[in-house]
Order: sequence, then C-alpha cells, then structure tokens
Amino acid sequence: MVKIRLKRMGQKKAPFYRIVVADSRSPRDGRFIEEIGTYDPTRDPSEFHVNEELAKKWLANGAQTTETVAKIFKAAGIEK
Repeated sequence: MVKIRLKRMGQKKAPFYRIVVADSRSPRDGRFIEEIGTYDPTRDPSEFHVNEELAKKWLANGAQTTETVAKIFKAAGIEK
C-alpha cells in the first residue's frame, strides 16, 4: 500500500518535515517514491508547501494519507 506521510528532517528539538509518497512497509525516514512538499511546525503559524498536481495525482492513484498530512492537505485545499 502506498502512503503519503511525513519524513522527519532537521536537528534535535528543531523538527522539519518533508511530505513524501512511500510504501507503507518502508521505515519513516527510509526509502520513498517521491517528495511532494514540506512542512515546518516550528514557524508561527506553521508553514507548509505542497505540489498540488503531484498530491492530486497520487490521491487519484489510491495513495492513503496519514492524519497529519490529511490536515495539511485540508488547509491547502486539496480534496480526496
């Protein structure tokens, strides 16, 4: 199963995430298929950038989102 989820980057206590499309069996920060955006929770308000075209393409192909990514997509105006 293909999932759209967050990949943690950044230093200790300064998280920064990339929104990636990955196989659900691969580890959180491991192999991924494609990078489709970024998410920075340390900013106030938190900042995100999503490639809408790629996100819609993967959702149309049956990729599942995690809870956090679903919230980011909702804020970005990307519907399933």
